[in-house]
Amino acid sequence: MNFQNNLEFAKSLDAQDELQHYKNEFHFPQHNNKNVIYFTGNSLGLQPKSTKKYVDDVMNDWANMAVEGHFYSEKPWWDYHERFCEPLSKIVGAKPSEVGVMNTLTVNLHLLFVSFYQPKGIRYKILCEEKAFPSDQYLLQSQVKFHGYDPSDAIVEIKRREGELTTRPEDILAKIEELGDELALVFIGGVNYYTGQVFDMKTITAAGHKAGAIVGWDLAHAAGNIELNLHDWQVDFAAWCSYKYMNSGPGNASGYFVHEKHHTNKDLNRFAGWYGHNKERRFLMEPNFDAVEGANGWQVSNLPVLSLAPYLASAEMFAKVGMEKLIKKRNLITAYLEFILHEIDKEIDGTEFEVITPSNQNERGCQLSVYLHGQGKELFTYLMQNGVITDWREPNVIRLAPVPLYTSFEDMYNFGQILKQGILNK
Repeated sequence: MNFQNNLEFAKSLDAQDELQHYKNEFHFPQHNNKNVIYFTGNSLGLQPKSTKKYVDDVMNDWANMAVEGHFYSEKPWWDYHERFCEPLSKIVGAKPSEVGVMNTLTVNLHLLFVSFYQPKGIRYKILCEEKAFPSDQYLLQSQVKFHGYDPSDAIVEIKRREGELTTRPEDILAKIEELGDELALVFIGGVNYYTGQVFDMKTITAAGHKAGAIVGWDLAHAAGNIELNLHDWQVDFAAWCSYKYMNSGPGNASGYFVHEKHHTNKDLNRFAGWYGHNKERRFLMEPNFDAVEGANGWQVSNLPVLSLAPYLASAEMFAKVGMEKLIKKRNLITAYLEFILHEIDKEIDGTEFEVITPSNQNERGCQLSVYLHGQGKELFTYLMQNGVITDWREPNVIRLAPVPLYTSFEDMYNFGQILKQGILNK
């Protein structure tokens, strides 16, 4: 498509957008009595207007039924989590029996590592990407220390080449082959939080398995953003937060995936709890653990239903829209934002900023990371003060995520004009 950097063209794209009306289904912060341009859905998604009803339903059932709400509310609490299996399976490309929701992201990853990081002999190393999100770095360090290894030896980072800002796929595959029999686990973020680069999960997973390793993914920036086929790719395990692209609220519950090939493996360690026990016999209070078959067998504690309610509101919205439509708009609106950025750069002097996210649509989601040349945090502050909510990462990167559910093409044009003015005003 031949894009144009003008308001009329942006409005014409909005008029053709079959998801345009979903923008009205969300609450926006206000700036001068107008909706802000919101680019930080990769950090915290906006609140769907339907969320309040889902939470109020639980509150009303608690008020009116008390403990009986576990069994007699419209959505009984004791199996509330099972309502996520179908919609989440479509979002991540899994069977309903392979997904569940509990706890928060890093807690779930630690629980999954109990099962899937089992170092033995020379096979103890973990491969991860350079500049992984800090919580993943801390997770890996503590896990290898727990097993008695030195993180500087047991954790191997795939380095970016000198002068390059993204990781070359061939370097990941080469490192997997190099580590060979020493490799216990490949664990990478499906989308790098800093650059927005999407990794080839299918190819990397196959390479890890060929080397005899387990392969797991942190999908915090991937779930609800990119196409995933975890079952077909034979991914061993994965987990994701729900508060970014899936709009469930700050710090909310995490989804997780365990491939069905592991569901009946009695040799896997796991930290057991009451809610992972045989559902039909749970209230017999038996002394020995009998895991639910499927991902729900990794459940541990009683359900945080008040936390799950906002997530369910969003998950059901995703089920209604479908990932295919979201990805179609994501590709178009992200491409238009990239075009706007380049146009504004040319209108100034062509040296003000650089998009470091890959231009190939297969290697990115809806995030564009922009490296500011000759600009400091003042530009970020200017944007924030003029109704553009974006994200700053040191040393001088702003991250822009045009989430397809609630950003418009007109937003992209207006952002370009504000950005241009901010640079000219410095």
